Amino acid sequence: MGKDMSALPRTMLITLWAKAKETGMERPLLRDPKAVKMMKAIDYDFSTFEGCWKSQVGVAIRSMILDRETKRFLRNHPNGTVVELGAGLSSRMERLGKNSARWYDLDLPEGIETRQRFFRETDTRRFIARSVFDFSWMDEVKTRGEPVLFIAEGLLMYFPEEKVRSLLVELANRFPRGEMLLESTAPCVVGKARWHDSLSKIDETPEFLWGPEDPETMASWSRSIEIAGKWNFYDYGGSRWRWMRVFKYIPKLKRMTSCHIVRLRFKPESTERRRNV
Repeated sequence: MGKDMSALPRTMLITLWAKAKETGMERPLLRDPKAVKMMKAIDYDFSTFEGCWKSQVGVAIRSMILDRETKRFLRNHPNGTVVELGAGLSSRMERLGKNSARWYDLDLPEGIETRQRFFRETDTRRFIARSVFDFSWMDEVKTRGEPVLFIAEGLLMYFPEEKVRSLLVELANRFPRGEMLLESTAPCVVGKARWHDSLSKIDETPEFLWGPEDPETMASWSRSIEIAGKWNFYDYGGSRWRWMRVFKYIPKLKRMTSCHIVRLRFKPESTERRRNV
């Protein structure tokens, strides 16, 4: 019998299903054997999501980009720290293989409780059971004097811009020289989760509250935040996007329907500016 997930947020199951399904494809964008094992162990009818191809390819692409950019960070900072915000059942650490980084998985208490059924804490991996907006969790992140990479996958679009802004500004202030990889969802879906292909199939559908037309506006939130990279989902997957491929060539449609992975860099405050404050 599979593990009862009756109290588990269904958004966590959508992501898990999408990665497991991708792993079984002939030419997958990423492989996640741990997701396959977890899905088999969970007592839930995942056939609910069959046909949700837009969500499935989107999750695969965002995870592929995030894995690639996390590898880049770890090549540059092998003794750095990685913090996954809203970690859910992410197995990114397992996908990337052994490294000397320190890893933190942050989620709400119920999310961490579920995570503990499949993952274990170690000397280099710690769980933090707290809301991402309870900034006290930042006190528990030990950097060893190295930069920190924060990852927000499938998370920030469910919060209003003012809360997202407060989080990013706080991270920039607390972790100079740090970086962040985050998902910025399409502007056209904000306020329309009930029509989303996979979210519409779950009870108590969460709403999309943040999806900027231009993700680069985040750089205006603080002098310590700069855009270091941006990747459009439409640039990956090719024919997997089916009829949506045409959106890439129509500027207004591309702007309104594009999801991005954005890389932020947190710059240390200049000595001159500190004197003038």
